[in-house]
Amino acid sequence: QVQLVESGGGLVQPGGSLRLSCAASGIIFSIYTMGWYRQAPGKQRELVAGITSGGITNYANSVKGRFTISRDNAKNTVYLQMNSLKPEDTAVYYCNANDGKRYTYWGQGTQVTVSS
Repeated sequence: QVQLVESGGGLVQPGGSLRLSCAASGIIFSIYTMGWYRQAPGKQRELVAGITSGGITNYANSVKGRFTISRDNAKNTVYLQMNSLKPEDTAVYYCNANDGKRYTYWGQGTQVTVSS
């Protein structure tokens, strides 16, 4: 049974930082491209950042320079370090695992709220 379990969300003031974690089980983690997506109320889900099995990263333009995605294959975990947070970063953040062929999996999501 595949599970992606996100953690680390919460309420933070503008300019603050959060670190999201996604622990995976039931998959060969090291071969999957991992991604973080987010969905704000009334908006479509969008890609925030991705990291391939080889460590190549990509970011949405809106988060470049502020967010960093990383992975630890020994711990089957992907991280999203979020700095200089803005109110427009408020959303539910979802972890995604994709093997690039047939299988894609989603976590249950974690809420991030940026507000003073």
